[in-house]
Amino acid sequence: MVIIFFFSCKSDDDQVADNTLAALVAVNTIEIDNVIACASSSPDQQNETITYLYPRPGATDIRYFETSSLDVDKNDFTAYRSVAITPTDFFNGYLKKFNRISDNEKWVIITFFENGVLHISNPIRLKHLTKPTEFSDQVTVDTGVAGMPIFSWNDGFFDDNKIYFQVVSDRNDELLSGTYTFERQFQYYKLDNVVLNITRDTPPTLEVGEDYGYTLMGVSEDNWVNLLLQRQFQP
Repeated sequence: MVIIFFFSCKSDDDQVADNTLAALVAVNTIEIDNVIACASSSPDQQNETITYLYPRPGATDIRYFETSSLDVDKNDFTAYRSVAITPTDFFNGYLKKFNRISDNEKWVIITFFENGVLHISNPIRLKHLTKPTEFSDQVTVDTGVAGMPIFSWNDGFFDDNKIYFQVVSDRNDELLSGTYTFERQFQYYKLDNVVLNITRDTPPTLEVGEDYGYTLMGVSEDNWVNLLLQRQFQP
């Protein structure tokens, strides 16, 4: 169950820095825990993190906030300062991502506006130095049912994944389906075990002999991607 809180906050505290999340919250109506975001290591650089975001249609003014370290209250908005990073496209813009070089681990929050309301993600704990993301292509694809492959996988090095995000994409990297499951299995396109679905339209039937991509993220309770699997397949 997702519990949504609305707040309309005003503050006369001149001590709050203008670039903190607290300052933005103070002058806006906000909605907490209604932004889908998580973060992973980079496969190329040890000190780089990649924060992923699903910007719902109509989302504007996407912002990246971070703390100076982990030694803060993750729910204290005064500890988060805005960082001017322009998000780049992931799956041709269906998702967005922020690449950030950081020599220490910290907390991150992503925000955007939608219909005049400031939406705020849950805190994301970066672990790129102590628990780097495992990158692999170890996904089993069962193509026994035409056009409806079954994907299954194991947890890998870390077993504290709480939810799994999977994307099926076409050869042009267009997202066809984006779903979340608690189980380590997903069948395209069956929603029996899907607990969250960001697929906007009914996805197309997969064509036999065509190339497609499968991306899987195993995400921990604090929104860190422990496992990122990617592979190509033909149904």
